[in-house]
Amino acid sequence: MIDELVPDGLWERIEPLLPAPKPRRHRYPGRRPIDDRAALAGIVFVLKTGITWNQLPTSLVGCSGVTCWRRLRDWTEAGVWPALHELLLAELRAAGELDLDCCAVDGSHIRALRGGTTSGRPRSTAAAPAPSTT
Repeated sequence: MIDELVPDGLWERIEPLLPAPKPRRHRYPGRRPIDDRAALAGIVFVLKTGITWNQLPTSLVGCSGVTCWRRLRDWTEAGVWPALHELLLAELRAAGELDLDCCAVDGSHIRALRGGTTSGRPRSTAAAPAPSTT
């Protein structure tokens, strides 16, 4: 199942972009870390099906949904996804397959500025304050 969710071609592109795993302690090493490809397969499965992380069947990819979520968080902080995007765009440009005449621009992943631009001071729409009784 992992090979279906993460084909070899995709894995060959992503693997060099992933951060190196943290070294294990010598005295109390804990559990062995889950394979990165299995975690990526879990992430892809959750994103394709729309299930929650807790609903990911462990028997399907070999790790829990929480583990996949943590890897996704760590890889996002490490900048793996923008690097993969740049790599894929470069490959498409080199192959002459990137057609900018047939593309859509989506800014949903860009953070909007708080408040944006305002033309003037906003008026209050609240009721008038109650008169003082003292």
